[in-house]
Amino acid sequence: MTEPDLDYDSLRRDGVLRVRRRGTEWLSTGWDGGRCTADRAYNVSVPEGWDRTDLERYVDERLERAGFGTPDGAPAGPILLTGVDIADARGARRGPVTAYATAGISNPAALPMQPAPAEAVDAEGEESEGAGLEQGRGTVNVIVGTTRALAPGALANLIAVAAEAKAATLLAETGFPGTTTDAIVVGHDPAGSPAEFSGSGTTVGAATRACVRDAVRASLRAHYRDADSSCPESVADAPYGVSTDGRGTVFRPPLEDFDGRSTDE
Repeated sequence: MTEPDLDYDSLRRDGVLRVRRRGTEWLSTGWDGGRCTADRAYNVSVPEGWDRTDLERYVDERLERAGFGTPDGAPAGPILLTGVDIADARGARRGPVTAYATAGISNPAALPMQPAPAEAVDAEGEESEGAGLEQGRGTVNVIVGTTRALAPGALANLIAVAAEAKAATLLAETGFPGTTTDAIVVGHDPAGSPAEFSGSGTTVGAATRACVRDAVRASLRAHYRDADSSCPESVADAPYGVSTDGRGTVFRPPLEDFDGRSTDE
């Protein structure tokens, strides 16, 4: 097995994917997210009909049951939850980046480019989308790790790079940019070779785009490999999902001179 200080190695056990590298700083958009330093990150598959709300206790139980419990006082690391079977998890590696993904589209989040007229949105700017935010057997979760040491802004930007790659892949494969419950975790090695930026034109950014694309695509194909299981073709065909059909009010930021006088034409 690859040593954790040389790469972001992984292991699946009892519905849990563990991604491991010593001393990683993580940034998570998932439950109990934010920044933390820990040796591990996890993606936990939840059963159909799952309705637990005591998430901290539930996660502790699942990690312990899978034999991934952490020593007393040690941070568990970021946790993602998914309705996708962990058997469908896939990884991809390129240069200094490794990415892991689980992908299912039972709860798609569509973003039409021809939305409803403004009057279809209520006074508070909310569309009537029903109860589509229920947890489905979906979610696209992505964990990205780089062996480079990223500047604080570069680590945050890596979330955007991964999200863009995820959305581009899902649009090409399913017609949707994401689901209602997607989450991303990115990590870097503070002791690695420094990188000030992580945009799409950098080594880290380009590798992240490639790895996220390939891991998400592979997980989708694993998840829908059965002949009687396929991605929904529309929100209406999906068990859960939403379409953001309302419009925002577009405006031009005001311009003024140094004396505070408006100079807009």
